[in-house]
Amino acid sequence: MEIEILPKTQWLSAYNVMKELRPHLSESAFLQITQEAFSADGYTLVTAKLDGQILGVMGYRMLSDFVHGKHLYVDDLVVTEASRSQGVGKKLLLWLESEAKGLGIKNLRLCTGIENEAGKKFYEREGWNLRAIVYKKKL
Repeated sequence: MEIEILPKTQWLSAYNVMKELRPHLSESAFLQITQEAFSADGYTLVTAKLDGQILGVMGYRMLSDFVHGKHLYVDDLVVTEASRSQGVGKKLLLWLESEAKGLGIKNLRLCTGIENEAGKKFYEREGWNLRAIVYKKKL
């Protein structure tokens, strides 16, 4: 399995996998949001491929704040339904850990939905700790 940063010219190739996590996204919205996040915070798409087929996608960015300091924040992590429980998500997270270490960053962070029991078990199994509850208010 090959893990690689997806160049801008190939972002659209991640759309069908990302759509499994975010089914409301159209292709145009996916490209627009990816471009906006890239421009604002250096959002980066990483893929896990086997024989040229994308099995998983992770989107992350580097952020800094008072609580976490400089850290990598995972916005999106999705593995195709057919490829789940085969180590794809684990490989993507291990790649991110290595990337963070290479940048001298000591913290990784992500949020997941409170109803995402499978995701929470996966993250805990991979050594991530529940550290906060996130509140959201739509205006």
